[in-house]
Amino acid sequence: MADDLFKALADPTRRTILDELAEQSGQTLFEICSRLSMKHGLGISRQAVSQHLAVLEAAGLVETRREGRYKFHDLNTAPLRQITERWPPPDPSGPEESPL
Repeated sequence: MADDLFKALADPTRRTILDELAEQSGQTLFEICSRLSMKHGLGISRQAVSQHLAVLEAAGLVETRREGRYKFHDLNTAPLRQITERWPPPDPSGPEESPL
């Protein structure tokens, strides 16, 4: 799971898609494509955006739900906790490190 997560986060277009879903979750493919084009100037095809969303979904960062003929994409930040749990920040009240 962690490999999929890092692979998903490695691509700048996928990070931009995550930024857009963080700003407004529950978007359709058409809405995401429109925002990428208009707001970010990305000339990317619907098929390419769909492939990026599939990678994000495989990593658990995007969840989808169907309502009628529409498919909505929602951001899921739970997998990001794996990163913070694996490498927690140092305890600020702990002993100070001595310089080398």
